[in-house]
Amino acid sequence: MEFSVIAVLLILLGALAAYVPVYMSLFFTGLLGFVFFAPDPQPLMLTQSFFKSMDNFALVVVLFFILCGNIMTAGSIVEKLIKVVNTLVSWLPGGLGMAGCLGCGLFGAISGSTVATVVALGGFMIPALIQNGYRERYAVGLMTTSPNLGIIIPPSISMILYCMITNVSLQGLFLTGFVPGILIMAATCVYTYLLFRNDTVLVRLPVPGFREVLSVLREGFWSLMLPVIIFVGTFSGMFTANEAAVVACVYAFAVELFIHRTMKWREVKGVIVNSAVTSSTLLIIVAGATCFGRYLTFENVPGKIAEAVIDNIASPAVFLLVMNLFFLLVGMFLDVISATLIVGPVVIPLLPTFGIDFMHFGLLMTVNLAIGYCTPPVGVSMYIVGAIANKNILYVARAVMPFLAIQIGVLFLVTYLPDLVLWLPKWMGFWEAIDTSLPAL
Repeated sequence: MEFSVIAVLLILLGALAAYVPVYMSLFFTGLLGFVFFAPDPQPLMLTQSFFKSMDNFALVVVLFFILCGNIMTAGSIVEKLIKVVNTLVSWLPGGLGMAGCLGCGLFGAISGSTVATVVALGGFMIPALIQNGYRERYAVGLMTTSPNLGIIIPPSISMILYCMITNVSLQGLFLTGFVPGILIMAATCVYTYLLFRNDTVLVRLPVPGFREVLSVLREGFWSLMLPVIIFVGTFSGMFTANEAAVVACVYAFAVELFIHRTMKWREVKGVIVNSAVTSSTLLIIVAGATCFGRYLTFENVPGKIAEAVIDNIASPAVFLLVMNLFFLLVGMFLDVISATLIVGPVVIPLLPTFGIDFMHFGLLMTVNLAIGYCTPPVGVSMYIVGAIANKNILYVARAVMPFLAIQIGVLFLVTYLPDLVLWLPKWMGFWEAIDTSLPAL
């Protein structure tokens, strides 16, 4: 690899290590590469890439799901979802911990964001777990890692961005996320049960009666209907994923304003403004990542990496192992948006050579990068939970280890058993076999 590419990569890593904002690191690194190392400097091309990357209709669905998540956080939908799962499982050993994990899965099935899930649930679940006798390390580890379900269980912001660069069926990719999401929740609940089955200190609720369960389900009905509307509408063909995000926002607003009445009209403006700020942050990262990716393409870095991989790896199984380890490493330094937009175009052209399904690989990339939210030095979830629990990053890093082991175990299970996750999109008609005769580059 040429000195210019190595220098640019070192500048990027140095900027990230110095806590320069990610979008600035990506954009200015790409700009330096074009100005100082390109044989025919074309800053205008970089400017065009910057603005064109944000002019993408696929990003609309991301923006509206962010708004939907903020509506839920400002209102009572999250609280009622947690109340439902708490009633159903809190009588079991470790039941409140199971409720926290299942609640993250339900919230993720609406918001599509890990960060939103951490912020929405971590703030009140961690104190609640500790007050009910759960170990502090367990509470911190659980509520740092369980929000990863936010981008594994559809709708997922990471999956939307992957489809944007590959043209894979978004509905089909969404369907692949259900199996690993359910496996992670089930394994976490089993681990929690085994950990606390003989603990006599924990506060456990009595087994709820039929009337109590019915009352809680009736109270949480409108909240539970939100993910149902999203999934049924999307996969039945009633509306597209973009339209589903808009429908979800309108429904959430209607429920909070007119049914639950926990949101006032004067609060609507604040929710929309906060969503706009979050969305603009995402867009500027997309733009910066696109600019840096354009420089890598200009230097033909993807082609050189492809040649090196093909020359040294012959087995699809070894290729998938290397990709998993690579993305776990990438997730330690880049957020999911930047990693998807920068690294995705580099490795995706290699898939036909090894006969790897594009949809399957999109799921693997998503799960890998989700785990990156809980690994230092750039694990966003770790810093948020550390601030909530007033713990340093080393404490949080130790607390997440058993839960990360569960998620990595599920990752390797779905890596080498692709039919485990592809049967659902195949069954519903959202999957097409790839043509392995396509060239690698």
